[in-house]
Amino acid sequence: MTTLVLGAQTGISGDMTVAALLDLGADFEKLQQVLATLPDQQFQIAVSRVKKNALTACDFKVTLTNGAADTDHDMNYLFGEKAHHPKTSRHEHPEASTAAHDHEHHHRDHRHLDDIFRLLDQTSATDRAKNIAKKIFTIVAEAEAKAHGVAIDEVHFHEVGALDSIVDILSVAVLIDDLNVDQVIVTALGEGYGEIRCQHGILPIPVPAVSHIAEAHGLTLSRIDCKGEFVTPTGAAIVAALKTAEQLPQRYKILKSGLGAGKRNYDRPSLLRASLIQATGDQCGQDKVIELSTNIDDSTAETLGFTLEKLYAHGALEAWFTPIYTKKCRPAYILSVLCKPDQQEKLENIIFSNTTTIGIRSREVFRRILKRHQLTVQTPYGDAEVKVCEVPDQEGVFHTRFYPEYETVKRLAKEHNLDLPGLYRLVQNAAENA
Repeated sequence: MTTLVLGAQTGISGDMTVAALLDLGADFEKLQQVLATLPDQQFQIAVSRVKKNALTACDFKVTLTNGAADTDHDMNYLFGEKAHHPKTSRHEHPEASTAAHDHEHHHRDHRHLDDIFRLLDQTSATDRAKNIAKKIFTIVAEAEAKAHGVAIDEVHFHEVGALDSIVDILSVAVLIDDLNVDQVIVTALGEGYGEIRCQHGILPIPVPAVSHIAEAHGLTLSRIDCKGEFVTPTGAAIVAALKTAEQLPQRYKILKSGLGAGKRNYDRPSLLRASLIQATGDQCGQDKVIELSTNIDDSTAETLGFTLEKLYAHGALEAWFTPIYTKKCRPAYILSVLCKPDQQEKLENIIFSNTTTIGIRSREVFRRILKRHQLTVQTPYGDAEVKVCEVPDQEGVFHTRFYPEYETVKRLAKEHNLDLPGLYRLVQNAAENA
């Protein structure tokens, strides 16, 4: 398992993430090959070394050749007393285009989510990289839709739909895919304070899109004692899309690290550290989940069973019923659900709409989880999926254990009219001998 740690204590943005991953050792040539297949080629990229507070860091720069101005790094525009009005601002937030924009300007700077997906699909990126990029864009679109009170398909991307931000997000996805990262730890996002200018006026820091992303995906913000925007919407969306945990293992080795530089000049420099780590000692991971629970005493068994199936179909990690007696000695059930923070509201709505409950309790819980990966094994009856886990004994020594996936074993048993226990043992033996 490859574990990536993003040290975002002094902020995160798209270009900082690309720079940190390149400095970590991700394949720059592979990135160039993918970017060369973007349908819109009105950009140039450059990678260089810069110094921030005497530390050397990687800088990733996208320069547009379509005439668009870059105000995202213009400190006078972002934080100056008076705003100047460049032709195109990357800090414009999504909003319906006005008639004053000509067709060329509209085509270049305003894109819907579907437009961006079509651009991504035309590149040579792997399916995994495309899916990562689409997930990041979707998270931003959801936040901007909420900020502006419009449907997600009505969001006109400007800041994040601009070509340089498309390059940033696609680059992050390609490099994450190249590093074959399957776990990403982000402990906290360092954010400054104050206000920042966008085309439509002055916004508080964190800007609304960042606030909505942090709220929807359970991101932890840590205040930096410095005026300025350290977490951009793109940076927050990258964390929301990639993060699998926010707790470092108790003991670990740093295998490799890289440092990406931010371009804005604050009193405190923006630097993003990316590290590949290997846990030592206890090889179990830890993550934070939400536990939902509610007492139900007047729903039918069929309704409860249907609700359980629907919860699993929409992302529940675990769901179960516990028989209890409530007031007046009524027989009832506690419905309990474990889920990721970003799934909480959706699963609560499923419970409300499919049962008779009128209240749901929630709390944060931490899980110690075993390292696991999927293995496909061949049997005389077809391929079967097996979950492979590293399990500690009471002395702390880890051993490999194989768990055939029930759904694939059931499918093969039905197709070949076999008994389930015998086929289960066959798959397990195949995995142990693989």
